Parts: sequence; structure tokens; C-alpha cells
Amino acid sequence: MLTFRNFNIADWFSFYRIFAAPFLLVIIWLGERELFSWLLLVSYSTDAIDGFLARKLKITSPRGSQLDSMGDQITLVIGFLGILKFEFGFIQAYYQWILVPLTLYFIQMIIAFGKYGKATAFHTYLAKFSAVIQAIFILGLLFWGPLLWLFYFMIFIGIIETLEEIILIFMYPHWVAGVKGYFWARNDKRRLLINKDN
Repeated sequence: MLTFRNFNIADWFSFYRIFAAPFLLVIIWLGERELFSWLLLVSYSTDAIDGFLARKLKITSPRGSQLDSMGDQITLVIGFLGILKFEFGFIQAYYQWILVPLTLYFIQMIIAFGKYGKATAFHTYLAKFSAVIQAIFILGLLFWGPLLWLFYFMIFIGIIETLEEIILIFMYPHWVAGVKGYFWARNDKRRLLINKDN
């Protein structure tokens, strides 16, 4: 039976991002840009903290990876809704560029749910790097305004990272957590053993 005692400190940082989402939505609706920006910064900070704690304390688990992924996805959506509200002009001007990685992301989610029944939790190096770039860009946009070179770099990394995730879904017959990337997956014993059994 799953109780509060089953969750570790890293899990609770992930929960913070999930539980903070409705409050951030209310702040967006109220039009409080500065407050939203600072609280979004806190949410992004918890993402870095929970990953660090999980590795440092050696408390990584498939459940923790899934919670982390859920928190990441919710925070990404909240961040996008924030810039949609507070930087609508920028979204209007560059929506074609934004649609490319966004469409790929939804395709990746559809494939993952079709195959595994849930979102992936590969947590590749590219995914982590992409998340950092996205956070820096979104927070920079909210606090100071757009940096176009960073925007295009974020789009490029987002496309490459999502394509890698799609490839990994096809490489792994069953859901796994913690895959560093495509080149590591080629020699991953979990994948090789599954394929051998089949």
C-alpha cells in the first residue's frame, strides 16, 4: 500500500511542481507577471534540486523518475501558458517556430502512451539540457524580454531531443526509466535482454 511514508525527499520536490500548478494558473489569470515569474523560478529550481538529491542520496527509482517527468511536463505547460498571457506578441510573431517542437512533442507523447500506456521517463542528457535551456529562455523572456539567438537554439535542441526520445521508444519494447541517450541505449543490458528473450 502506497502511503506518505513511501515517498522520499526528492519525490516531494516533484510533488511541489505538480501541486504548485493550480496556484500558478490563478496567478496567470490575475495577471501578476512578476509574482508568476518568481514562483516559476522556484518550480524550475525544485527540478534541479530533486534530481541532485536523488543521485546524491541514491534514492532514484522508476516511480521517482515518473513523478519527476510529470512535474517537468506540467511546469513546461505552465511556463508556456505564462508567456502566452504575458508575451502574447512574441508568441504571435514566432508561433510557426514554436509549433515545430510542440507538434513533435505531442507525437512523441501519443507514441509513448500508445506503446507504454504512460509518458516516458528516459531522462536523457539531451532532455535535461533542453529543459535547462527552456527554463532559461522562458524566465529570461518573463524577466527581461526575448533573446532571439537563445530562442532559436532552444527550438533546435528541443527538436533533436524529441526525435531522440521517439527513437528510444521504438528501441525499448517495455517502459524503462533512466536512459542517458541513444548511444548508451545501444548497449543497454535491459534492452538487449528483452530483445534476446523475444
